[in-house]
Amino acid sequence: MKHRIRICRLCKQYTLKDKCPICKAETNDPHPPKFSLDDKYIRYRIMDAYVDNSEKG
Repeated sequence: MKHRIRICRLCKQYTLKDKCPICKAETNDPHPPKFSLDDKYIRYRIMDAYVDNSEKG
């Protein structure tokens, strides 16, 4: 499901555009992903998130 509202990570402004009109940075979907206990691929999503976080800091 695609949400319309988006948030800029840098200036924390909400917008409907893919790029922030204030600071021109990429915007992200502020809604968390759906969670299901029956998800077959949860292991891979967790590993992917862990690798992304370890690379950033």
